[in-house]
Amino acid sequence: MRKKTILSFVICTICAYMGLGVALAPQAYSAEDFYIYADKNSPLNHYIPSGWMGDHNDMKFNDQDTKESSSGATSIKISYNARKSSNQGWAGIYWQSTQNNWGDKDSGFDLSDFNKLVFMAKGAKGGEVITTMKSGGITTNQVTGESVAFPDTLNVENGPIRLTNEWQEFTINLVDKDLSNVNGGLAIIFNADHAGGEQTVYLDEIRYSHDPDLQKEVSGVALPFYVYADSGSLDNHFIPSGWMPPTASRDLRMDTNWKNYPFSGDTCMRLEYKNNSGTKWAGIFWQQPANNWGSVPNAGFNLQGATKLTFWARGDKGSEVIQEFKIGGINGGEHIDSDTATIGPVELTKEWKQYEIDLRGRDLSYVIGGFAWATNIDVNDPEGIVFYVDEIKYEKN
Repeated sequence: MRKKTILSFVICTICAYMGLGVALAPQAYSAEDFYIYADKNSPLNHYIPSGWMGDHNDMKFNDQDTKESSSGATSIKISYNARKSSNQGWAGIYWQSTQNNWGDKDSGFDLSDFNKLVFMAKGAKGGEVITTMKSGGITTNQVTGESVAFPDTLNVENGPIRLTNEWQEFTINLVDKDLSNVNGGLAIIFNADHAGGEQTVYLDEIRYSHDPDLQKEVSGVALPFYVYADSGSLDNHFIPSGWMPPTASRDLRMDTNWKNYPFSGDTCMRLEYKNNSGTKWAGIFWQQPANNWGSVPNAGFNLQGATKLTFWARGDKGSEVIQEFKIGGINGGEHIDSDTATIGPVELTKEWKQYEIDLRGRDLSYVIGGFAWATNIDVNDPEGIVFYVDEIKYEKN
């Protein structure tokens, strides 16, 4: 792949000298790197930012911003307003090997010569959050969950990342990963809770590179491991994307930035359930990554060592009944939760109370369903219920 990159660079240089109208980047870039973005219209660029996901109408994209750049003449400017226009609570963009290639075209690049993805990033003001930066990960059909014809051979992500208003270099370690077919060269994902409102970020110098001294990352998580600490906290993991059943969008409202009487910190989550659809039940799964019902490989967290999940909850009036709180239990695909544990029914009080799900003896080696709740209207006020949850975390006794 490096030979092809060098050849492309040489051809474009010759064309420029011959006056054939091929624009070169203002700065000479190393042909030893494989660029996703060097500069607008650079002959070194690969991949197309065509795979828009989630609340995609909440984003604005400009890949030729001239006011900010870490090098060259331009950078990529992405604005995200976090309005949840499609009720997803997140939005993202995939840079794909060919336009809108979700794994149905055999156009991925063999990047086996490289062992890291490097990019420059900054915020417009500082404090902006990129929830996930990912290499690969296009493996299943987003609608059907079925395996695609030409899947990515890796799925590696980094984040969340809190930016400053100065350019910084970030790296995704790809040592010992299979890069023989990379269709999803880069994905950037924003979470509304992390963003906390409108934000603008800049990207530049996005490239695959090789570092002979780079070592394989050691996997594992530190405890306590939060599902929800506070709105916008970088300690938060999992995304509340699994609304159940399909009619849930008519029955549920969720505010993850509720500031009136949280248990701790500045915020808690307010959850409202009304039986508008007539389905009579509803719930939400916190998933890794968003909308993963078991179709995404290598996505789960290894939470071995945790002996309990604790959380605080209260009802708006008291006597609200949640039929089930649980962890794990997503079992509809090829890459499912390794176990599940539940408590319930739980009758809430008007004051904050801590609850615990015992995880001793459970297999927590692969957790994609970090937390969930479900209830029905038959055991609650026919007019609906409002309840609050805070401080959800995996712990060790």
